[in-house]
Amino acid sequence: MSALPNRLRRSRRDRILVTPEGISLPVAVASRGARMGALMLDLLIIVVLIIASTIALFQIAGGVAQVERAAQSGSVAGQALQFLVIVWIVVIFLFRNAYFLFFELGPRGATPGKRLTGIRIAARDGGRLTAEMVIARNLLRDIELFLPLVFLASAGADNGWAWLAATAWFLIFMLFPLFNRDALRAGDVIAGSWVLERPRQKLEAAMSAGETDAVSTSRRGYRFEEAELEVYGEYELQTLERVLRENREKSIETVYQTIAGKIDRNDGWNDEKAFLEDYYTQLRARLESGMRMGRRKADKHSE
Repeated sequence: MSALPNRLRRSRRDRILVTPEGISLPVAVASRGARMGALMLDLLIIVVLIIASTIALFQIAGGVAQVERAAQSGSVAGQALQFLVIVWIVVIFLFRNAYFLFFELGPRGATPGKRLTGIRIAARDGGRLTAEMVIARNLLRDIELFLPLVFLASAGADNGWAWLAATAWFLIFMLFPLFNRDALRAGDVIAGSWVLERPRQKLEAAMSAGETDAVSTSRRGYRFEEAELEVYGEYELQTLERVLRENREKSIETVYQTIAGKIDRNDGWNDEKAFLEDYYTQLRARLESGMRMGRRKADKHSE
């Protein structure tokens, strides 16, 4: 990961991400406002889910009035209520912790709040976002957010020193993204992750039909088998598109060697760009066909 040269920058948040294949990919770090907005949306969703679950459990218990009567008796109904309370505690725990893990471990690497604000998490080394990274950054969220808030609420304004300590704890972690250029949380630093703007370009509009038609009529074409095309997904397609658009000889050669080695082909030697253009066209057609059938392949790691 590195910064873009000033002449190529559109904003101060532009970076260059180098993938394990050696491809230089321009990305944009998510703004602090977008990250805060995503967190607020996710917390709102969690609160709504908790309230809905609580109401549902009350309905199962037979209503608030019956719950109160059952609580005062030693009957089976009282034992059932205790069980429902345990279920409620487990539900609260899962919504607070498993919500972020479930969505960020998915192929899109984003919670509903992040998707609505157009951002997603990624590995800073350009590799695959691993489960260990996601778990680490989300376990830190308890220390960064939930624990200081609980401590702050329990300390109260009357206990001056405890309240000040809780406030300082909360502010240190909340203000941490303001003091590094990539707006990293403490969890991001430990996990080796960061939050990027999601590319807004749709797969169907990746390269115009005119461009691909001109390519196919200017030279002989390369044909690829299904097994050779199923190696890569949408993420690699977008990366390949950027390489072809930038038309840098070194990048084209590097990408050609990576793809040719992956699919065990060497017939594009000294004709690398034509090879990649044909591979791009056929890979895009395959992915679009899969999307129309309800199948999506996010990247090369997806099944």
